[in-house]
Amino acid sequence: KYVVVVDRYCFFDNEKRVDSRTIYVGHRPCPDTEAFIPSKFCDNRIVSSKYTVWNFLPKNLFEQFRRIANFYFLIIFLVQVIVDTPTSPVTSGLPLFFVITVTAIKQGYEDWLRHKADNEVNKYPVTVLEDGRSVKKESEKIKVGDVVEVVEDETFPCDLILLQSSREDGTCFVTTASLDGESNHKTHYTVPDTEKDLQALPATIECEQPQPDLYNRNPFRCLMMKQKALSLGPENLLLKGATLKNTKKIYGVAVYTGMETKMALNYQGKSQKRSAVEKSINAFLLVYLCILISKAVVCTTLKYVWQSKEGQDEPWYNQKTQKEKDTNMYLKMFTDFLSFMVLFNFIIPVSMYVTVEMQKFLGSFFITWDKDFFDPEIQEGALVNTSDLNEELGQVEYVFTDKTGTLTQNNMEFIECCIDGFQYKHRDTRSELDGFTVTDGPVNKLQQKEKEELFLRALCLCHTVQVKEAGSEVLADQVDGIDGLLLPQPEEERGFIASSPDEIALVRGAMEYGFTFLGLESKSMKIKNRENNIEEYKLLHVLNFDPVRRRMSVIVQTKSGETLLFCKGADSSIFPRVRPEEVDRIRMHVERNATGYRTLCVAYKQLSAEEYAVADTGLREARLALQDREQKLMAMYNQVETGMSLIGATAVEDRLQEEAAETMEALQGAGMKVWVLTGDKMETAKSTCYACRLFQRGTELLELTVRTLEDGRLKREEKLLELLRDYHRRAVKRCMSFLSCRSWSTANQDYGFIIDGATLSLVMNPPREADASQYRSLFLQICQNCTAVLCCRMAPLQKAQIVKMVKNSKGSPITLSIGDGANDVSMILEAHVGIGIKGKEGRQAVRNSDYAIPKLKHLKKLLLAHGHLYYVRIAHLVQYFFYKNLCFILPQFLYQFFCGYSQQPLYDAAYLTMYNICFTSMPILAYSLLEQHISMEILLDNAALYREIANNAMLRWRPFLYWTVLGIFQGLLFFFGVRFLFSNPALQDNGQVFGNWSYGTIVFTVLVFTVTLKLALDTRHWTWINHFVIWGSLAFYVFFSFFWGGIIWPFLKQQRLYFVFANMLSSVSAWLVIIILILLSLLPEILLVVLRKPRGPHSRQVYLFLPFPF
Repeated sequence: KYVVVVDRYCFFDNEKRVDSRTIYVGHRPCPDTEAFIPSKFCDNRIVSSKYTVWNFLPKNLFEQFRRIANFYFLIIFLVQVIVDTPTSPVTSGLPLFFVITVTAIKQGYEDWLRHKADNEVNKYPVTVLEDGRSVKKESEKIKVGDVVEVVEDETFPCDLILLQSSREDGTCFVTTASLDGESNHKTHYTVPDTEKDLQALPATIECEQPQPDLYNRNPFRCLMMKQKALSLGPENLLLKGATLKNTKKIYGVAVYTGMETKMALNYQGKSQKRSAVEKSINAFLLVYLCILISKAVVCTTLKYVWQSKEGQDEPWYNQKTQKEKDTNMYLKMFTDFLSFMVLFNFIIPVSMYVTVEMQKFLGSFFITWDKDFFDPEIQEGALVNTSDLNEELGQVEYVFTDKTGTLTQNNMEFIECCIDGFQYKHRDTRSELDGFTVTDGPVNKLQQKEKEELFLRALCLCHTVQVKEAGSEVLADQVDGIDGLLLPQPEEERGFIASSPDEIALVRGAMEYGFTFLGLESKSMKIKNRENNIEEYKLLHVLNFDPVRRRMSVIVQTKSGETLLFCKGADSSIFPRVRPEEVDRIRMHVERNATGYRTLCVAYKQLSAEEYAVADTGLREARLALQDREQKLMAMYNQVETGMSLIGATAVEDRLQEEAAETMEALQGAGMKVWVLTGDKMETAKSTCYACRLFQRGTELLELTVRTLEDGRLKREEKLLELLRDYHRRAVKRCMSFLSCRSWSTANQDYGFIIDGATLSLVMNPPREADASQYRSLFLQICQNCTAVLCCRMAPLQKAQIVKMVKNSKGSPITLSIGDGANDVSMILEAHVGIGIKGKEGRQAVRNSDYAIPKLKHLKKLLLAHGHLYYVRIAHLVQYFFYKNLCFILPQFLYQFFCGYSQQPLYDAAYLTMYNICFTSMPILAYSLLEQHISMEILLDNAALYREIANNAMLRWRPFLYWTVLGIFQGLLFFFGVRFLFSNPALQDNGQVFGNWSYGTIVFTVLVFTVTLKLALDTRHWTWINHFVIWGSLAFYVFFSFFWGGIIWPFLKQQRLYFVFANMLSSVSAWLVIIILILLSLLPEILLVVLRKPRGPHSRQVYLFLPFPF
């Protein structure tokens, strides 16, 4: 897999790949390995661009002609060049050239931006140690084995092994927002026992070949000159794209460079998402292609039937040449068929693709420019990463949302704590007897005070918080890259840096009760107690948090020599490791607070000298292990974290986002089903759903979790199937009448569904593969008939699986995913539309999204207003294009019945070429950008209006049939109305007769005015731009016709329209027919608008606009 990646960007001979690579620090081989020839590695260039100067033209043309429409028009153009066709190759070649050129310019510009971004990275100056001195180089010139210097706030130019740090404890802090979206501060460690003089460091590093896995736990192996083997892990590896924080300087050796870095290997181009409108266009194109072929077949057949009559094939005035007589009849029939295809090919509008592309591209700016999306807090507005899906915003049926940072602010506030059964409210240091605690005597205040202080010391010591001292660049809290509030005490003007907002909230909570964390210096943690005395603790070990254990611990030593272990974590991971009688006093508080707050339990343990000696030895050996390092560490953690004493619990609140409840209510009112996919615990997520009004007070919750599967009588799989069938009977059977269509009824508003990650794994991957389809079918039907679904304890991959399952379900509903963190990227990429929130979890979600908004509340306007209008505009654009081209070509088809099927064109070549490009293109483009058939205020106030256009309502076959019938009616009227006029061709005062070009010009004039005025009738929101392009297009047509026919053009062999237009307008009869035909053509549309009865309070505006009452 990775050989391909390396060979693409590294210019060396393909050699046999091995499982590991050997790297010489500073390019100095050890004495006993000098015979080894070092491998060649990639340079440090990053290449994300698609084209070069040399391959742009052929590669871009190849990609463009892979599109069926472009390839079709290329074939038509070649046929016109090769075969003697009635129209000039310019008529199809010019529009095709325009489409290809515009698209190539757009794609070339986008790739130029990628080249520019690559050069910024590749030319970035870096410092490398060479021959005992620091040398400035460009980033792309770094080689594997170079010792690189990085200073604070710089980004690592490649993947490095940390050798030295300016911090005394040999650590450094980094943020990895560009890699995994987490801009929290992570701690990394230097390689132990390395020499200070890096220039004289004779070391080799053995590590695995490049892997994309950011969290790969396979250790490196560092071989020092003395043959001492040291185990290196992920904590020693600094990844390209990460940023150095709170550390003045570090030195590291380059191990992976360029396209072999983990960031490059993780770069995943977004798959091309196609909108439902594009699929509808393709379906309509097939219909019109069938119409085109049918017309060509009919005309070809009738031509030879007509010519089979005596005297018709070769009349006396049109004798055949010898070449024509010798031509094979079947070949002649085929060329005639191709000629008719060329003559009628304008029924398929090539310019529609350009107009659609321009409408999407220009229309996306309205989202960016919308002032309501601007957030003064971050000084940013909305962002459009792709304009191809604007109309999908108006078709969303399922919304999948993350909880933390999306529905909630991810801004933690300490609310209360419980110590030994007593509740302590925030900003209230007096202990009080809680109603849930029953005691049989007076409270021992002295003993309680000791437990209080022990609990507060645990909060001050059991964390990975760092202090940013006063005088540094940042004085505020930094969590995920966002500054928090300054400390209230002026003498303690310092900010906190933490890996999660919970930790800062707990440290600040301890401050409220009188215990202040002062910082960590040289493995010494300092805290200030209530008496303002400084306490010092030696930090011996940190047992880091991981999602499997769901807890973290520290081992510290007091000045008196006592060794203490403090542990905090989820209740499910702490309760089994403490005494049962202690659990009972705390459990009620935890369960009560879990319905609205994040809860953590705190425990401690005093280690004897013997216990600590065993733990210390075991932890050190596990960390140095060269094999199964993670498993050995986990075993030691579990061994140490047993037999603890439970001290208390904390409650931290994650507040709802601004207008989160109103937004969710509006989305449900618009007919969307909202699913919450979160990694949080069920109780906390459930309380958030109630707060957001996704679950109402009368909602009956159907729970499918590990807890509900516990049954002594049945196996888990059997209990799962039993519950699924029970829930299916309750939720689905009542709504059976609604299953045939994805409608939004009030009958299924009573149920909410809750499932956790473990149970979902059982549903998606049951022990017996035969049960998989049954489980999924039942699960999906239950979910689809619930008003809201909560999926808790979800892994990122499970989020994507849920979205994919719904996306591929019956009816292929349009899905939207919204999130703010790296763990939401998978579901954002999987959904039809991905929305990123510019929150506190980095910008990974924003970069991978289709649209980005500052706050959740902006989703309401994005969908209900912008999405609604985008869909209506582009749907009308598509239907209108097919309609006006049918009006255009039908008279041309009918004309063949009156010209002996001779492929005589009805219109001049200039009209054929410019009809779609100039005469009728600008009005529909302006309409598709500016139309507001309903004002945005009404759309926002009445979410139910979103349902009027649901399920691709305006691009279904019924509206399409209406537009087609309208086009056929008007095309027949144009042709036969003018033919009625020509029943007496002497239409001029001087008795001169009008010819065939006058006939075609009158038809074309009626056509242009009718289709343009039809659009004017459909316009509800008039601006000066609409007036300018509509009346300007008509004026331009008149001006062009006078100009084109009023001058003798030297480059034209035949000038068919010389003074034809001027002569036509000199006839009163022609004027009268043009006006009458335009009025007759538009009369049905006017009557339909007048007579159609609206339904509902705002439906008048909708139905006035929509072309057919569906």
